[in-house]
Amino acid sequence: MSPLRVGVLAYPGCFASEIFGVPDLMAMATHVAAARGAVQPSYEASVVSPRRRVVASGGSAIDVSAVRPVDVLIVPGFELSPALDLDATLAHLGPEVESIRSQAASGTAVVSICVGAFLVAEAGLLGGREATTSWLFADRFAHRYADVRLRPERLVVTDGGVTTTAAFSAMYDFALQLIREHDGPRVARSTARIALVDDARSTQAPYVDSELLPTVGRDFSLSVKRWLDRNLSTRYDLPTLAQEFHVSTRTMLRRFGDEAGQTPLAYLQTARVRRARLLLETTDRTVSGIAADVGYHDPGAFSDIFTRHTGQRPREYRALFRRRRDHHGATRRTQQET
Repeated sequence: MSPLRVGVLAYPGCFASEIFGVPDLMAMATHVAAARGAVQPSYEASVVSPRRRVVASGGSAIDVSAVRPVDVLIVPGFELSPALDLDATLAHLGPEVESIRSQAASGTAVVSICVGAFLVAEAGLLGGREATTSWLFADRFAHRYADVRLRPERLVVTDGGVTTTAAFSAMYDFALQLIREHDGPRVARSTARIALVDDARSTQAPYVDSELLPTVGRDFSLSVKRWLDRNLSTRYDLPTLAQEFHVSTRTMLRRFGDEAGQTPLAYLQTARVRRARLLLETTDRTVSGIAADVGYHDPGAFSDIFTRHTGQRPREYRALFRRRRDHHGATRRTQQET
């Protein structure tokens, strides 16, 4: 079987680490596969660009080859700061957008890492499709590309031959998925162990920090969120919530959705899970007791919602957290003793 040809599209200002992250993990997988009897490399990676010279983030000069046919084209992300003129940046990257469009038209599978999804969307590949990106910029993406069915809680989304991933380390989730499909689950599992990469993640929801989200133009939704945060254990009732803010239910859903990119109920579920995670980490309360504390009187329903948001059932989450805490504590004690 011929090696899978993987091209990484380098461009000015892209994150250098995201250029090499996937190829490096595939190189590890190649060694694992060889140890298991594979007779030739599984992957052929190259860094390509429509430009002759590329300087990535941090001033790193990147050696590139001309764009050529590949089986998979990976589009890394870039530094999307609040002050960045996104329109000007994307316009400047017109040659890259055209390369993405051309590769997709020839049947190449396209993959974006983090905010590389903006480039893929500019190429017209995400309209009507499900996609994801960094939770930090999901709202900005959703407003710019309203025809994309954004799934900001997901780590990796594949729809119609186009794959999008969440921020930075999600490139490894994609890479492991690719290795699993190409070399099998045993090679993927061993590669993850060697690289110390978590191969069981399914969502970026546990990493969302609402305090880091932009707040400009969100006064209404922020007020609603604060009210919901103070009433986590109260039964959710949309008419009551709307009455609290002197608006109709329709206006509540529209204004909150426009500002927050989700429904009040979706936010409430996320806030409840966030509170439950803290209680699971810091107390010995029973799962059913914690469920009641955050508004769920049916432990089964709570467990289902918690699992959907974190990828783990409550007891599994508590056990994993405590193993990590005990490990870190033992490491610190060892360091102090030495």
